[in-house]
Amino acid sequence: MSTRQYSRLVDEWMTAIGQRPEKYSTHSLRRTKASIIYRATGNIRAIQILLGHSKIENIVRYLGVGVEDVLLLAERTEI
Repeated sequence: MSTRQYSRLVDEWMTAIGQRPEKYSTHSLRRTKASIIYRATGNIRAIQILLGHSKIENIVRYLGVGVEDVLLLAERTEI
C-alpha cells in the first residue's frame, strides 16, 4: 500500500466516524499511537525503535516528555 493510498484510507475512516478528515493525518495517528504506548509503558526505547528515530532526544521532543513524566516513572519504580 502506498502512502497516498493509506492517507485516503485514513480520510475515509475519519469521515465514517463523523470527524473532519483535514484535522487528522497518517502522521498524527503515528504520533498518537506512540504517545499512548509511552504513557502505558514508560518505555521510551521501545518508542524509539517503533518510530525509527536515531536519538532519544528526538523522541523526548516528539512526545513532549517533560520532567513530570520522568518523576512519575521514577516514583512508580521500586528498588
